[in-house]
Amino acid sequence: MSEYPDDLRYTSDHEWVRETADGVRVGITSYAQEALGDVVFVSLPKVGDEVVRGDAIGEVESTKSVSDLYSPLTGTVTAVNEALDATPELVNSDPYGDGWMFEMSLGEEPGTSDLLDAEAYEQQLG
Repeated sequence: MSEYPDDLRYTSDHEWVRETADGVRVGITSYAQEALGDVVFVSLPKVGDEVVRGDAIGEVESTKSVSDLYSPLTGTVTAVNEALDATPELVNSDPYGDGWMFEMSLGEEPGTSDLLDAEAYEQQLG
């Protein structure tokens, strides 16, 4: 598997977005989890929270630092990954699978079409 799967969209803040049947699933990229180091705590938005693209809506705490988690789109949080409460290290071991952060339904905006594809995300990493 590529370090940045082609079926996802990405933000310049290092979140990934996967379209689902009723919205999107969001997590942080392998680049972000590597830069953070060992993740020890994740603070996520609550189900039902209305979130706006670009807003800080949570935090990822590692042995090195604390980093904000940003909403990649505007919408409503529909699910959070409660497994991260007990095993935040899933963010490191499986950032695109079991280490997902939250799911959301989308507001009125165009969706994921203006987010970065895998190639554009890799290019902006330099």
